Amino acid sequence: MKNLPDIKDLEKCVRCGSCKAYCPTYDEDNTEAMGARGRLALLRGLLLQELKPTPLLNEKIFSCILCEACSGVCPNGVDITENIYRGRNMLKQSDKKRRYLRLLAKFFIRNPDLSCKMLQMSQYVLFPYLSKKGIIPSNFKLSKYPFKERAQVYKVAKKRGRVAVFTGCAANFLYPHLGLSLINILLKLGYEVIAPGGEVCCGMPLRALGLEEEARELAKRNMRIFGKLKVEAVLSLCPTCVTMIKKQYPKIINSGISNAVDVSSFLLERLDLAQPSLFSRKYATVTYHDPCHLIYGLGIKDEPRKMLKKIGVNVVEKKEKGCCGSGGLFSLTNKDISGRLLKRQAESCLKTGAAAVVTACPGCMMQLSKAITKMPVFHIIELIEAAYCDSDGV
Repeated sequence: MKNLPDIKDLEKCVRCGSCKAYCPTYDEDNTEAMGARGRLALLRGLLLQELKPTPLLNEKIFSCILCEACSGVCPNGVDITENIYRGRNMLKQSDKKRRYLRLLAKFFIRNPDLSCKMLQMSQYVLFPYLSKKGIIPSNFKLSKYPFKERAQVYKVAKKRGRVAVFTGCAANFLYPHLGLSLINILLKLGYEVIAPGGEVCCGMPLRALGLEEEARELAKRNMRIFGKLKVEAVLSLCPTCVTMIKKQYPKIINSGISNAVDVSSFLLERLDLAQPSLFSRKYATVTYHDPCHLIYGLGIKDEPRKMLKKIGVNVVEKKEKGCCGSGGLFSLTNKDISGRLLKRQAESCLKTGAAAVVTACPGCMMQLSKAITKMPVFHIIELIEAAYCDSDGV
């Protein structure tokens, strides 16, 4: 029963519609069932057996981008996103459209190293096709080596503190250079860094597909590893991972990594730049894109902007705020809405006249790079490293 939507929670919904004002899918398709309020009503009908699972009903529940923009806006405190996760778990058997995606997701997550090697071997044939379909950026290539292949401990002569890194799948396999940038910064700051072995996927992609039990097993494995570490903080370059291990683990296994922290928030309090002018002038003016799980899931908005200002960067705000349409697997299963959301954000970025786009999420990097080709898209950690570690520029 704990894997089902909470009927008591759903009954608290008074249909005020506050959540609809923040829903990106409702903005693109303003039918009731494409908004948070409509999805809650459908779930209530399912639990009360007033409705039966159908392909159309499944599509509405699985069309939620899980961005958490509606998080905390319900006046009666309904946990909208958590109920959507549980609803998907309830509907997974009847949801035939995503059955192959579930099989692929489970294979990749259970065999990450093998999967990465298979992609590396096939990328020159497969990636042009994926790029043509709008799944990956046109210039994307896999690195020969992941960021972490085994447990690693990076020591310093004068230790200021000790932290651990939750690498995450995207930073480990798709953008391993981001992990190296983080390590370089932390070592210069005087932090001993632990990248423990045995870390597995945070489990968010599986939860998004309704695979609750599988996500729970991953959570337990990560807790056995990170729960034993005596560190000041567990840092991650992916806000989705931070949201999952810090806020969602307690909901699915009653225990989470409470000291999990986004990198920009951690570094803002500790990084002191004596010579911010060392930062490359080429990217001195940027526009910043807020990742959904950072601004909505973790409530972090100002810290990345303050961090950019601290390293000597001028941030030009884009007019359009909101989701870029990535949502992890959402961009694969809901391509039309994802594409429209991406187009809106990409056009807004280009209109700023900035030299680069900066975000704090590997998933947003991947998504934005599909549409933005006239200017580079960076993770904020790359710019921090360029400014702080005496780099010649990005």
